[in-house]
Amino acid sequence: MKILIKKVLINVTLILLGVPILLTLFFKFVDPPIWGWKIARTLSPPESYPQETLQTWVSINQVNTNMPLAVVASEDQNFPEHMGVDFIALFGVILTSSGSGPIRGASTITQQTAKNVFLFPSQTYIRKAYELYIALLLELIWGKERIMEVYLNVIEFGPGIYGVEAASQHFFGISASQLNRIQAAQLAVVLPNPYRIKPTPMTDYVNKRTYWVVQQMGNIGSLSY
Repeated sequence: MKILIKKVLINVTLILLGVPILLTLFFKFVDPPIWGWKIARTLSPPESYPQETLQTWVSINQVNTNMPLAVVASEDQNFPEHMGVDFIALFGVILTSSGSGPIRGASTITQQTAKNVFLFPSQTYIRKAYELYIALLLELIWGKERIMEVYLNVIEFGPGIYGVEAASQHFFGISASQLNRIQAAQLAVVLPNPYRIKPTPMTDYVNKRTYWVVQQMGNIGSLSY
């Protein structure tokens, strides 16, 4: 019986470690037609979730360079340097955490991509550890440019509004290739909570936060992956 249990545990572990590798290799060349976060929203939609979602996939070359710069400035300024996990920020969160629940915060763009594409919403330690594992795979197999491309196409900018192209069309009536610095910053500002924050019309909070992001974009200058 013990031998059987051991074999089952080994097989389950191999599957859990192996499937993400295969999917990561596949999605390096093929754009994900569906992803975990969108499936979860469809199965258990929030109150304001629309019946029809908006999403148009675009390559990173069809996105104005202001947009990747804006999300790096707003969400993850160490994105060009880290290997998927910002351990310095993570340890800082651990040190300041109350220890009463799963660790929140210090989530890199790579981790957010791993969470959105491969996983379902959850706040367990096991899911967080799995997210870190997949994030490292993405860095090793995809590289920064592909991570950014997928991230900007699957992230939710508002209820049922997936990806920067759909968001640009919905909020500004332009394509993602036409976004200026302020518009890109406005979109980046909503990412922590797209169900409560809207890029337009700008509230005092969005206005101040947008100004801060634009300043950070100027400090960063340009991105090199």
